[in-house]
Amino acid sequence: MPEIFINYRTGDGEQAAATLDNALRARFGDGHVYRASRSIAPGDAFDHDLVNNVRRSSVLLALIGNHWLDKPTLGHDDDWVTKEILEAFRHDIRIIPVLIGRRTERPAKRDLPDALLWLTDCQTLRYDHQTDERDLKHIGDQLAELVPTLADADRTATEPEAPAAASNSTGDLTNSWATQMGPVTGSTVRIGPDESRHSHHTVHQTGTGSNYVAGDNRGGIRQGFGTTPPAEGGE
Repeated sequence: MPEIFINYRTGDGEQAAATLDNALRARFGDGHVYRASRSIAPGDAFDHDLVNNVRRSSVLLALIGNHWLDKPTLGHDDDWVTKEILEAFRHDIRIIPVLIGRRTERPAKRDLPDALLWLTDCQTLRYDHQTDERDLKHIGDQLAELVPTLADADRTATEPEAPAAASNSTGDLTNSWATQMGPVTGSTVRIGPDESRHSHHTVHQTGTGSNYVAGDNRGGIRQGFGTTPPAEGGE
């Protein structure tokens, strides 16, 4: 389902629409973005396709460039830019005006037809070709936060870091035992040097990993899956 519907005016925003379409499809997948000139198949009734996909979307990006207000039919029933925006508005679909270029300002209410006056109250985003990498990332980030299905489809989402491998030290052991639970990697158990020639050291480790024993020890090291310590005095 195309959660993102790109609304734009020919002659004012089609280049930005194509750039946004490509970037958002690369991030979220082809099926999540709708742009009329790409998405409508040859022979399909475009009016039905447009209205149907507006209603199915989760957010409509209304691209507004410097000449967006110049169209004399803005606000009229035969203006498809207006139709798509009003269709989204009637179905409680989030509408985000995207201002194209650094100098494009939010439309003033005095310049809008009555049917679109509410558009001036919508928070905007901005896309400028001179900062396109930053702007495209920001727009994608905002959409991922607003639409859960887009967050799930986000190909740039980072995987959670794996827990660090365990590395433990028992310190000096005299006539005693220690158990190391796993699985672990790396050097897991160390026994410090012992000055006594009569001390006994035994280490049990479960899981995987390596062991290192330093010093003069008469105990042993067992690696396996048992956790019950041996009788005092080693094996």
